[in-house]
Amino acid sequence: QVQVVESGGDVVQAGGSLRLSCTISGLTLHNNGMGWFRQGPRKEREGVSCISWNGAITYYRDSVKGRFTISRDNAKNTLYLQMDSLKPEDTAMYYCAADVGVWYSYCADRTGAYWGQGTQVTVSS
Repeated sequence: QVQVVESGGDVVQAGGSLRLSCTISGLTLHNNGMGWFRQGPRKEREGVSCISWNGAITYYRDSVKGRFTISRDNAKNTLYLQMDSLKPEDTAMYYCAADVGVWYSYCADRTGAYWGQGTQVTVSS
């Protein structure tokens, strides 16, 4: 059984930093894109950042470019998201997903992807 578990969410002041982690068990990661998605209050879920299986391709939505950094450690089956210079508009539930579509211009859910339960990030002004 595949399990996807996120951690690292917290309440932080604007300008602060957080590092999200996502550990995946029950799935051997190869040729799997992985990524972070978020859903804020009264908003639709959106792709934040995704990374290809070998890290050669990364996608960031425009609003987080230069502030967020995605990385992965396949040996540890773990995905990370370093979030710096956080803004109140970054407040959302952040979800990790494995086996998603990723290219330089998009980060998308697809049939068969594995999702975690989410970790809450709250940025106060």
